[in-house]
Amino acid sequence: MSIIIVLHEVRRGSEAKVLRKLLLSLSDQQVLTGIGIQSVALAKMKTMVPYHFFIVWMLSLLSTATHVGTLLALVNDFKRDWVLRWLRQFFMFVNLVLSIVSGIFILMSVMRDVKPTLPIACVWEVESTGSPSNAGTSIAGTIAVMAGQVIFFLVGVWYLHVKNRKWLRAVQLVGLLVLGAIGIGAAIRVILLSQAFGSPSVTLADTGEKDWSFGQLLPLLLLLLPLVSAVEIMRGMNGPKF
Repeated sequence: MSIIIVLHEVRRGSEAKVLRKLLLSLSDQQVLTGIGIQSVALAKMKTMVPYHFFIVWMLSLLSTATHVGTLLALVNDFKRDWVLRWLRQFFMFVNLVLSIVSGIFILMSVMRDVKPTLPIACVWEVESTGSPSNAGTSIAGTIAVMAGQVIFFLVGVWYLHVKNRKWLRAVQLVGLLVLGAIGIGAAIRVILLSQAFGSPSVTLADTGEKDWSFGQLLPLLLLLLPLVSAVEIMRGMNGPKF
């Protein structure tokens, strides 16, 4: 949707108001989703195994890539309202801190080769049993993801405050392509690793991840709220009809 908005405004030279409002609602949901799932994972780290903790971390990376991508398309909305701009920066900072903390737990679990059945909180208590054969790749990948999160935050804050508009469209298009690739990569990693769609790296006691229950259906239903807002916006722009 961000790419559609950018291309629409490049070709026609006018803002896609309805799409921008809809994307703004979805963007708010993404940054709050990233903060929410990481907060819950850290709160339950004494009972959550590294397998589930890593999936949550990958989902937060997908959320980060998504909301930074929307930021590229909606930069003018945030520049017009300083409250929205600073509020978004605050949420981005909270999301960054949570992601770095989660990444440190993931990194320590790899370096100490923590048993997959132990809670992730045990990384500070158990002694190292050596490193697995693919430890180097896992450590490098984990550090790269954490560094990428920091870069996302710095670029996002810079982009919200930059006054030189000369390279705006180029930054938007290149940034959206890069973030799209990162988001797709994170989604593929989760799909291949999760029990619901792929092959988990640990043996699970049940098939609960494959069951569609209230917890899985509610987030999908909440996605309809921005669509309702979009209809209201369109009706408001066209004027009331009797």
